[in-house]
Amino acid sequence: MNYHTYFSSPARVEPVQTCIVGTGGFGRSFLAQGRRVPLMHTRVAVDVSAEIAAASMRSAGIAEADIRICNSTTEARAAWDAGTYIAAGQLETVLDLPLDVVVEATGHPEAGARHVRLAVEAGHHVALVSKEVDSVVGPELARLARSRGRFVSPVDGDQPSLLIGLVTWAEVIGLDIVAAGKSSEYDFIFDPAAGRLTSNGRTVDAPGFADWLTLGDRDCAEVAAGRAAAAAELPQRAVPDLCEMTVVANATGLMPDRPDLHAPIAAIGEVADFFATRKDGGLLDGTRRLDVFHCLRLPNEVSFAGGVFVVVNCDDESTWTMLREKGHVLSRSGRTAMLHIPRHLLGLEAATTVLEMALRGVSSGAQDPRHHVDLVAHADADLPAGTVLTMGGHHHAIDNVSSRMVPAGALGADSPVPFYLAAGARLTRPVTKNTPIRLGDLEIDPNSELSVLRRQQDEAFFPGQ
Repeated sequence: MNYHTYFSSPARVEPVQTCIVGTGGFGRSFLAQGRRVPLMHTRVAVDVSAEIAAASMRSAGIAEADIRICNSTTEARAAWDAGTYIAAGQLETVLDLPLDVVVEATGHPEAGARHVRLAVEAGHHVALVSKEVDSVVGPELARLARSRGRFVSPVDGDQPSLLIGLVTWAEVIGLDIVAAGKSSEYDFIFDPAAGRLTSNGRTVDAPGFADWLTLGDRDCAEVAAGRAAAAAELPQRAVPDLCEMTVVANATGLMPDRPDLHAPIAAIGEVADFFATRKDGGLLDGTRRLDVFHCLRLPNEVSFAGGVFVVVNCDDESTWTMLREKGHVLSRSGRTAMLHIPRHLLGLEAATTVLEMALRGVSSGAQDPRHHVDLVAHADADLPAGTVLTMGGHHHAIDNVSSRMVPAGALGADSPVPFYLAAGARLTRPVTKNTPIRLGDLEIDPNSELSVLRRQQDEAFFPGQ
């Protein structure tokens, strides 16, 4: 596909105007790259304070003299008319500007949901980076936007949108999908000489790991279990991974094979083996399944770089034999193959989603996402009444609480609670280890942004439940 042709728009002369909300890692990279995209301008940034937004602008190479701190809509309009960059502490300050797309990248469930609603009501498209919001009320926000002739879309540069693109590409060209997914954020790097395993900056002794380093002709389930046990000191499940697969499930209809995913530690060349069905020697009980793997490599080997993949059936032996000879990753049996995109570039490539909405009137995700899966909270320890489920850290995790992907449904008191609806809430009764946390276990403001939007989503997708 020629991207210049795809994004050409003779009817439009002016660049697409964007606003970034949340100027952390993704937002700052979007600001920096926005200065280089010919078809797009990024002159507006919003964060918890205008000073933080301005500091991110400066770090992205924007001259301080070109930045205006704006605390009112009047100041923002004057700065816009003067052609300067605008830093604000509230989205409302800039919503009346002639923006095409608001990029929501705060990662905050409640604030993010509010930002999306406000932007849609103001007539803007929204590129939704905050998967925490998407996992709870993404289908409803997309529905509200469509009712106004706008889109709320996942964003190229993050794995959900890239995987949706790869899955739909495979479907368009007639490939039979067995599995789809991504590598986890951090590789598992094994040093055979030292017998040590490193992931996310943490190194542990793993002398037994060498016994499981190669798959060979062994059973995939046995090797996956052996590696997991040998690497037990390192985390092997992360809420963001399951959250992103929830977004993909709601866009594509693909489902998890198990609620917490298999998440094997696997080398790139083994992915087609692990994510085959059991009858073909893999881990899966069925096809069209979503999962994640931890990229296993030696210190001098290439990374999967948080990329995305599909595993497909090799329906024509002669064709796939030829493709194996050209370097494609096939399973030992030759019955499945992995096709992959070994990258995700955060804000550097988010412009394609922005341009799709503004110039082509389409979403990078599903045009009509459904509610197939909920990401729910699961107690990993006994949690006493009064415990506040505080979300924190880079991965927006909750202490002693993990997540599961379960079939979606309307929420009731006995329903497992969506993970990011539970974030920040207080337990009104104790929850036992290894059980789901239920909506009725928590004190949640029924008038919060997420609560209101979730009730609307339940009514839209599960009427009468």
